Amino acid sequence: MSDDQVAGELKKMTAFIRQEALEKAKEIQIKADEEFAIEKSKLVRQETSSIDSQYEKKFKQASMSQQITRSTLSNKTRLKVLSARQELLDDLFERASKELSKFTKDRGKYQEICKNLILEGLYALNEKKVAVRAKKVDYEVVKQAINDAVEEYKDNTKKDILVELDEKNPQPEESSGGVSIVGGNGKIDINNTLEERLKLLESDALPMVRTVLFGKNENRKFYD
Repeated sequence: MSDDQVAGELKKMTAFIRQEALEKAKEIQIKADEEFAIEKSKLVRQETSSIDSQYEKKFKQASMSQQITRSTLSNKTRLKVLSARQELLDDLFERASKELSKFTKDRGKYQEICKNLILEGLYALNEKKVAVRAKKVDYEVVKQAINDAVEEYKDNTKKDILVELDEKNPQPEESSGGVSIVGGNGKIDINNTLEERLKLLESDALPMVRTVLFGKNENRKFYD
């Protein structure tokens, strides 16, 4: 084989090796690009998931904080409203207490009131002998009220009864009025003074007064 032929063969071999190298390099590059793309996608997914997780956590924290703030403000507002309502009710009954003495100025109406208060005590005690206590200034009215109450009691029950005015133990002069009915040999005292009746009214009528003043409570499911 001549030198020219040898040179030609070497040239062919060199070209073949170079082509193989180029193809191999291209294959390696493609594979590297694929692996890079896969790894890049994996990292992007991880970072995206991490960001989503952090966002969701912060969103939950912000939502919880907002709920706590809203609840706190709602409770404070509710307490202020309840406090204002209670102050209004206290003022209402305080003014009513100051008006009690006016019931005694009309002697006819006051005598009727005392008669009914005494009757209530007589029916409750159901005894043959009871005592009635009142303010000294009311003795005249109360004596007549006792007579009227005894007469009505006898008519309704067909029973005899002795009712005496206990002048040894008068009601305090600062009392607004009304009577106490004492039975059981002095052991049972039914307090029917005007102050006590107002306290009972305050307790019994308070739900109705609240409804009239502030409307029906939509959150309340049961009523007495």
